[in-house]
Amino acid sequence: MRLFLCGGGSGKQIDIALHKFSSFIDHNKPVLYIPLAMEEEKYDSCFEWFSSEMKKVGIYHFDMVTSSKELSSKNFYDYSALFIGGGNTFKLLKELKEYSNFDKIQYYLNHNGILFGGSAGAIIFGKSINSCLLDDGNLVQLEDCSGFNYLKNYSILCHFNSKNLKKNFDYLLEFSKEYKTIYLPEEDVILVNDHTITFIGEKKYMIFDGGHYFIHNFANIKKDLK
Repeated sequence: MRLFLCGGGSGKQIDIALHKFSSFIDHNKPVLYIPLAMEEEKYDSCFEWFSSEMKKVGIYHFDMVTSSKELSSKNFYDYSALFIGGGNTFKLLKELKEYSNFDKIQYYLNHNGILFGGSAGAIIFGKSINSCLLDDGNLVQLEDCSGFNYLKNYSILCHFNSKNLKKNFDYLLEFSKEYKTIYLPEEDVILVNDHTITFIGEKKYMIFDGGHYFIHNFANIKKDLK
C-alpha cells in the first residue's frame, strides 16, 4: 500500500509529493481520477486541473469517473493508481459507500494499491469524517460517517491555517474527546507506506486528543501515532 494524504492547497511541497507518487506508479497504465466530492457541473474543470497537475510530474494517461455506479464498474488493477480529489467530504463518502465502492477501495489498498487523496480525499481515510463538519457540512445527510481508518484511529482535518483554526478550535477540542484528530496544514502530505508512516512537508501540524491540543513538527509525529 502507498497512500498519500494531502492537506490541500498547492505549492512546492505538493509538487514534491506528486513526484514521489509518480515514481511509484507503472506509467504504462493510466491513473483513475475520482472527483466525486465535487458538484457534477464542476467535473469538466476538475479534469482540466487534474490533467495539468499530472502532466507536471510526467503522468500523461488518465481516466475520470463521474458517478459511483461508473466507479463500481472499474477494475482498479487496470490502473496504475487512484486519485481522489477534494470537495465536500460527506458527499464523497456517501458516493463511495454506494455500489460497494468503499469495500473495493479498501481491498485495493490492502493488496498493494497506490492512492493519492487530497483534502476531502484525505479526510475519508481517518476514523470519522465528522472532523470536517464545520468546514463542509453534512448536506447529504450521511448517517454512517466512519472513514477507512488508516491512521491508527486518528481522524483527519485538512487546510490547517490560522483562519480555519479559529473556526474549528472549540469543535475539535470537544470532538477529540471521542475522536483524536490530526489537523493537517496545506501542502503537507502524510504517506502511509504499508505499515510505515512518513511525512512530506515542513509546516507544523496540530493534534487534538482527549479535549486537549498539541502543536508539533512532523518529525515528532511517529511518536504521536501509536
